[in-house]
Amino acid sequence: VEEGIKSERTKVELITNVSHDIKTPLTSIISYIELMKTEPDLPPHMQDYLKIVSQKADRLRHMLQDIFDVSKAATGNITLMPEYIGLDKLLRQTLGDMDGVINDSELTWRVQIPQEDFPVYADGQRMYRVFQNLIKNAAQYALEGSRVYVELQKQGQNAVVTIQNISKYELTMDGDSLTARFVRGDDSRSTSGSGLGLSIAKSLTDLQNGSFNIFIDGDLFKVVLAFYILRKEDKTNEQFIP
Repeated sequence: VEEGIKSERTKVELITNVSHDIKTPLTSIISYIELMKTEPDLPPHMQDYLKIVSQKADRLRHMLQDIFDVSKAATGNITLMPEYIGLDKLLRQTLGDMDGVINDSELTWRVQIPQEDFPVYADGQRMYRVFQNLIKNAAQYALEGSRVYVELQKQGQNAVVTIQNISKYELTMDGDSLTARFVRGDDSRSTSGSGLGLSIAKSLTDLQNGSFNIFIDGDLFKVVLAFYILRKEDKTNEQFIP
């Protein structure tokens, strides 16, 4: 077990260090791309080339940020700022902020969020990232023309968020495998994902004492995450730890 932990830590550190070394020249590349865009009288075909290069550089920048985030989460080297937040309000905000992604997805989104409070103890910024990654995952990998269901409900003492869709690709692995780092359900490198979105979402949820599970049934993909709902007496108890 010790050897396995050491090997995993070494691998994460190596990936993090290499990513950091890549970040500096990438920043220069992006800066020069932006300067080239301001050049007057660029031929149309050069403008097209610049647009493509800019998109690829931006994708690489986001991938590097994902690597930093997942390495921090995997090693526990991440600062959390938990507070009392409304999970219902945060989910609505995330969906609203990602309205462009949702509208461009050519999917029908069925959202059910009750008009009641779901108070939980969590880091709002980190949970925003969790919901953001899950919505992006559905938008990118759901079958074209199908429906995505987003639901928040109370189950016992927990606030439970369920996001489910039909995958456009055949799912050949289980939920645990899909949350492994650099793993994607399509078994290809032709799509733009980094393979880190689900891993980051699960790591951030686990670090906040929430539960994160993926269920696969044929091509049905379902993510279920849950947080303990705070009671009035919990909010007044300074020793309370969810």
